[in-house]
Amino acid sequence: MKLKCFPLLVFLLFLCVLTGDVLAAPKDFVSSTVSAYRYYREADIFSIQTPRVVEIPFSNEFIDRFDFAVLDTTINVFEPYFFRQETLINETPMTVSAIPETLGITKIIDRNDTTYTEFSLPGNTQGRAEVILESVFPVTSSAFTLFLQQNVALPTSVEVRAFIGNQEKIIFANSRMSEQNVRFPQTTSNKWRIIFTYAQPLYISELRLIEDNAIKSNTHAIRFLAQPNHSYRIYYNPDRTTSPPLKEAGNLAFAQDVLVLNTTSQVSNPDYVVADSDTDGVPDTFDNCISMANIDQKDINKNGRGDVCDDFDEDGIVNTKDNCPDNPNRDQQDVDADGIGDTCDTEESRITERHAWIPWAGIGFAAIVLIVLLAVTAKSVYRERNGGV
Repeated sequence: MKLKCFPLLVFLLFLCVLTGDVLAAPKDFVSSTVSAYRYYREADIFSIQTPRVVEIPFSNEFIDRFDFAVLDTTINVFEPYFFRQETLINETPMTVSAIPETLGITKIIDRNDTTYTEFSLPGNTQGRAEVILESVFPVTSSAFTLFLQQNVALPTSVEVRAFIGNQEKIIFANSRMSEQNVRFPQTTSNKWRIIFTYAQPLYISELRLIEDNAIKSNTHAIRFLAQPNHSYRIYYNPDRTTSPPLKEAGNLAFAQDVLVLNTTSQVSNPDYVVADSDTDGVPDTFDNCISMANIDQKDINKNGRGDVCDDFDEDGIVNTKDNCPDNPNRDQQDVDADGIGDTCDTEESRITERHAWIPWAGIGFAAIVLIVLLAVTAKSVYRERNGGV
């Protein structure tokens, strides 16, 4: 009887293991997911006896992206969460325009990180965009923050000007842009001009002029369903978009009897890996060619765009894919198939092209063979007609 039950027990054990593997995310997947986040907080919840919605405040941190990952470290599973945001700010309303005129420019001040404005990139020269912010009442500021779309490099340089007493003054001289926050001497003005130069496609989600005299009251918090005796780690402030696998979520937004937890200290995530789309070891924000690996960052023409993704001859084909990078040839014609476009191929690679006599020799040989075959055939026919003599 015990032997008959043994296969069933083995099957049930296998099923349990399989189910556990499905519910729990593999460790390498967890590591690759959380590597996008700069910080985390621990949340040990031992005071609950049944599953309960808990809330963790994030009111004092400066967060670029309001994307989080809640990891149940007890079972290695990502939990769904609800981000609660309440903001009361008496900021001065502003209008925005751009030179040259840019479609959708208002998206950079709509307070929505998911929308963006694209600034067109000219050929081999640097792009230049002027963003003009205006308000009815003067604004006092000493900094602005730039939010970029995912996998976008910082502009090459930035300059800030302000109109003071009907005169435009430079308050931040043209400098290389090394971070998303730009600080300058405190200035009061109702018209600001921010000038960017850029060498790669530029997609700006938000440009926020920080008002020093604005009264702010922010409430940021996340909610999730916690299980008794489980520990959680809340990852936040990523430098790129991630999509942890999540199970079904309850109604976290309107949950009753929410347990607000005391905030814990911010911890730098040791697994954080700076965004590097092409894995060439150069972070996206400083990479002169984000889409193609170029460890050397070579830029012969000094236009801020790496040679591997530049287009020297302006034919619409980047150098690394162009079989003739210095001369326009949109058709990429290459008769001798040597990898060098006909437009700039100074030496033919096929033997028949390097030695023009070979085709004629071949034709001559073929003619001789044909004559010989005809002679042999004629002789055979003659013999047959004469009785094989």
